[in-house]
Amino acid sequence: MKALLALEDGTVFEGKSFGAPGERSGELIFNTSMTGYQEILTDPSYKGQIVTMTYPLIGNYGINPWDFESKRPFVEGFVVKECSRIFSNWRGRITLDEFLKKHKIPGIEGIDTRALTCHIRSAGAMKAVLSTEDLDKKSLVEKAKNSPGLIGKDLVREVTCKKAYKWENKGTIPVHKVVVLDCGVKHNILNSLVAAGCEVTVVPASTGAKEILEQKPDGILLSNGPGDPAAVPYVISTVRELVSAVSSSLSPVIFGICLGHQMLGLALGGKTYKLKFGHHGGNHPVKDLKTGKIAITAQNHGFCVDIDTLNKNDVEITHINLYDNTLEGIRHKRLPIFSVQYHPESSPGPHDAGYLFTEFVKMMES
Repeated sequence: MKALLALEDGTVFEGKSFGAPGERSGELIFNTSMTGYQEILTDPSYKGQIVTMTYPLIGNYGINPWDFESKRPFVEGFVVKECSRIFSNWRGRITLDEFLKKHKIPGIEGIDTRALTCHIRSAGAMKAVLSTEDLDKKSLVEKAKNSPGLIGKDLVREVTCKKAYKWENKGTIPVHKVVVLDCGVKHNILNSLVAAGCEVTVVPASTGAKEILEQKPDGILLSNGPGDPAAVPYVISTVRELVSAVSSSLSPVIFGICLGHQMLGLALGGKTYKLKFGHHGGNHPVKDLKTGKIAITAQNHGFCVDIDTLNKNDVEITHINLYDNTLEGIRHKRLPIFSVQYHPESSPGPHDAGYLFTEFVKMMES
């Protein structure tokens, strides 16, 4: 079946449909990871986005029940050079094509993903429509132009849990109690906390600071999530109250990841802005300014905290991205609060930043 991918600037790519038929709009971005497409598809941070994989062959190890990062896929559409209809992996259960059909997500293959990626790098991420139904190019371009986009849109409400729950403890003895503010948390963040010796309770993004603190946690994790951090003022307000609580007699450690890092930056008085084409992939070099060490990191964000807007009397810059010198980590100078823009849980990899969960635990012990 024929499929079209139309961008708001008038560029149109023609290919073949796989996955579900239909029509979806979203922000078109690219991901440079060579593996991990199942984790990408099920990462709630991709809500509202159509994802292009730069690696040419996708689907060759199938889909399995163990590598989900959430209960279901959240991408709006999937773009690849070639979708493998045959998979070869002992853990695989169904094909990528079958998986997308099951969850009613359209895909397009057979287009020049190199040209598409170069176009996005030059023009920036933009709104797009993927369709097997409307094959009129002008019509699709207009639909892309008129689609809502991500700026100012609260996508956290669409991915957060409905009620609080405890994450399964797989045999470890928990030492520290951690509350995770769920803005679209990945399963492997929760698994990493459990492996580090934490009892994990996940609460909805709408949960207030008072309710979180009533649980008397040793630590609070501000999770990853989709979209514009400035579009979730209720979470920023909660984080601001949590920071105030840390500065008083209450002293839980606060750790922010990705969107959690951005919301912490906003709560501390900073501002955020939209990156030209975002950071999406598993090969981003990040420098630790204290040690000088370089970590190769997994990343997925389209917004960034503006370094120049942070109060340097309170906030220390700890990490920067070596691709574009954007902010990758901060730490409060007096309080047990820190955050990173990248993903230390990094499933399926790289694992250079996994030590941050150990650091979180050590801070709770001190």
